[in-house]
Amino acid sequence: MKGRTIALDQWDGREAAALLVDGQLEDLLIDADLPRPGSIYRGVVERPMKGQGGLFLRTPDGNAFLRQVKGLSPGDRLLVQVTGYAEPGKAIPVTTRLLFKSRYAIVTPGAPGINVSRQIRDDELRDELLEIAHEAVAESPLPEGAGVILRSSAHPDAADAIMDDLLAMSGLARAVLADTEGDAELLVEGDGPHALAWREWAEPAEVDEGEGAFDRHGVSDAVEALRRAKVSLPTGGSMVIEPTSALVAVDVNTGGDTSPAAGLKANIAAFRELPRQLRLRGLGGQIVIDPAPMVKKDRRQIESVLKAALKTETTETVVAGWTTLGLLELQRKRDRVALKDLI
Repeated sequence: MKGRTIALDQWDGREAAALLVDGQLEDLLIDADLPRPGSIYRGVVERPMKGQGGLFLRTPDGNAFLRQVKGLSPGDRLLVQVTGYAEPGKAIPVTTRLLFKSRYAIVTPGAPGINVSRQIRDDELRDELLEIAHEAVAESPLPEGAGVILRSSAHPDAADAIMDDLLAMSGLARAVLADTEGDAELLVEGDGPHALAWREWAEPAEVDEGEGAFDRHGVSDAVEALRRAKVSLPTGGSMVIEPTSALVAVDVNTGGDTSPAAGLKANIAAFRELPRQLRLRGLGGQIVIDPAPMVKKDRRQIESVLKAALKTETTETVVAGWTTLGLLELQRKRDRVALKDLI
C-alpha cells in the first residue's frame, strides 16, 4: 500500500498507534503504566544528592530526579516536566525547562521571542507564519518571559488551526505557571499514543481508527516480528539486536555472501535500517555495534550512512566513535519504554 497510514488501536488493552509508510511499519507507540514524558508536576524538594549535581523531588507518582540545580532547600516547591521514562528502580527524570507543545506550536517559558522552525526555509512562508503568531499573541498574551516556536508542520493554509493551538498552549502555560502553591501534584498529564500521533505525525496520511485497525494494516504481524532479535537485511545478511541490563548489543553478519565486499554491503544495509529498528523496539542508552568484517578504511563510509539515517530521528542519538576492538558506540536518549516490556 502506497502512502502514509496512521492506525489507532489497542494492544493488549493499552492505547497504541502505528505509522506505516508504503506498507512498512515506521513508528509504533504503545502506552505504558509509567508517568508519560511531557507530564508536568508541582514537585516538593526532598534532598540533594551530593556528588551527582542534582536532587530528589517528591511527586504523586514517586520520586523524581532533577539535575544541575542550586539554591533549593528541602520543602521548596517547583514546577518540573518529565523528560523520559524512568528505568526500573530509578527516579523519574525531570527538568525545570517546561515546554507546552501541540501540533503546530510550542510555548517556551523562560525563552522569550516569536520564532519559526528552522526547517521552514521559505522566507515568504516564514513571514506569513510570524504574522499569524503575532496576531495570536496579541489576542492571548504569553506568560511573562515566555516565547513561542511555530513547528515545521505549520503552514499558512492552516492559519485557523495554528491560532487555536497557540491560544490553547498560551492559556495552559499561564494556568500552570501560576499554580505553584500546594503539595506535590500532577498538573498536566503527558500525551498518550493517539494524541502523540496527531501531534507528531503531522504529514498528510490516511487515518484508520478503531478495533481491528492494526490487523487491517498488518501492524500486528510486524509487532510480532519485533519480538525476534534477528533482523534480515536485503543483502542476504542479518543483524541481531539484543538489549541487556547495561547496553544494547548489535551484531551484523554477512550471511551466505562470501564476496570481498560482503562485509561492507551488510554493514551499509544494517546501518540504514538500525535507526528504524531502535525506534520500533523502544531502545536507548548505550548501544554497541559489532559490524561485519571489513577493512578499516570503510569505517568512515558506514559511519556516514548511519549519521544520514539518524538525521530524520526525533530521538537524540550521538555517534560516540570507534573502540580499540573495532566496535561503534552510540548514546541514545531513553524516551520510550522498551517494546519487550510492553508486549
